[in-house]
Amino acid sequence: MEPAKVAVAVPLSSSPLAVTAPWQPPAGALWGGVWRDGETSFTVHDPEDGSRLGSVTDASAAEVGAAVEAVAAAVHSGQPWPAWRRREALQRAAALLGQRRVTLAELISREGSKTVREADAEVSRAAETLRLSAEQAGRLTGETLPFDDTARGAGRLGWYTREPVGVVAAITPFNDPLNLVAHKLGPALVAGNGVVLKPAEATPLTALAFAAVLLDAGIPADRLAVVPGTGARAGQALVGHPLVDLVSFTGGHRTGDAVARAAGAKKTLMELGGNNCVLVLHDADPVRAARAVVAGAFGVAGQNCLSVQRVLVAAPLVDRFTDEVVAATGLLRVGSKRDPRTDVGPLITEREAARVALWVEEALTDGAVLRAGGRREGAFHWPTVLTGVPAAARLMVEEVFGPVLAIDAFDTVDEAVARANGTAFGLQAGVFTAGLDTALAVAERLRVGAVMINDSSDFRIDAMPFGGPKRSGVGREGVRYAVEAMTEPKIVAVRRD
Repeated sequence: MEPAKVAVAVPLSSSPLAVTAPWQPPAGALWGGVWRDGETSFTVHDPEDGSRLGSVTDASAAEVGAAVEAVAAAVHSGQPWPAWRRREALQRAAALLGQRRVTLAELISREGSKTVREADAEVSRAAETLRLSAEQAGRLTGETLPFDDTARGAGRLGWYTREPVGVVAAITPFNDPLNLVAHKLGPALVAGNGVVLKPAEATPLTALAFAAVLLDAGIPADRLAVVPGTGARAGQALVGHPLVDLVSFTGGHRTGDAVARAAGAKKTLMELGGNNCVLVLHDADPVRAARAVVAGAFGVAGQNCLSVQRVLVAAPLVDRFTDEVVAATGLLRVGSKRDPRTDVGPLITEREAARVALWVEEALTDGAVLRAGGRREGAFHWPTVLTGVPAAARLMVEEVFGPVLAIDAFDTVDEAVARANGTAFGLQAGVFTAGLDTALAVAERLRVGAVMINDSSDFRIDAMPFGGPKRSGVGREGVRYAVEAMTEPKIVAVRRD
């Protein structure tokens, strides 16, 4: 296998790029068109070395309530905000992301887990998301209605339009602190809503910097609020507020259950993660499949809802495939996020790295075989490959959200499909095969939101409907589909006689 990486170890203390002071918001929160400091605050740290990056508001329930009320007042004020203005503001915001690319990429990397290369790519993704959002301004169309199709409708003419739902509560995770915020705010704003955002506790600075971009681009300041804080206090107060009309949440399924309970009877969009499986069928190219799996398993230190977690390989190919994966994994460079040569940086906290290490140790105790990695140092966990993981191990049934890959063999395609479907999740899957008929037949049987043929599960374009059945979520995001969910039809019927 031709290595795509340079097999040179880099000490964790290595940081050859100059480190500048991270961007600081004018204040620790935003609502009512004003940057403000809350009553209390919390400090944001770099997970790589624990250094202090800044502080933001730790919003109380009362402060969250004030933010929601301010946004609701703006949305329901009757002040026009035509679609063309929304489109132009989001187009300007996309351009501003490009102009502030260096600052935003550094901020994403410093407060989160992404390497500088991964962070730079995320800025480009977020600009694309805003561009796609802007395009939806011209697609907020309705239809005429066939009132004369029934005798009771005789003499009537009618149609429906798509209207904003009102106030959207957005709760975002740490792993894509810019693009996942863009995926909630872009569609919500182009649809004409107001938004109250609670970003992840670990990565609020990126969200606040993005809010500054939107305001500079011309988004009305009173239609946008950012309230950093804890899920237990700020998050619960936000989703449960009676003036919130829709909740858009990305995070873990257990938190999703809590969000649903707190939200009550209101519209929700939830992306709740996955335990993604790749099938390598008997006629697949094991080298091509191995390269894709390694890339799909260990990006962002495995902290990605689309990461490959399980691979099921046709028995005649499993030894060759495993050898290729182990060799490629050994070439990945673990080190400082600030080094552009780094492939795998730290997890978001040392606690998370310790949890991943515990799950690996449990699997090894129960009979799994360590083929690569297995090492932890502080918040860093080396990319790890296991074989023979018991079916009941947490690594096989839960979402690991870390750099761990389990490989196992199968004898028949029926067995592989059943095992792939045998978790509570159903976000995405990958299938490697040379046969188109086989690929389509397997794709039809996999109970997931998306099937990637001859690719890993870790692929998404921002225009896709995004989500999955079972515990992977509720509804679909992706720009066009989020806009549809964040609007609702309004019927107008005219009686002519």
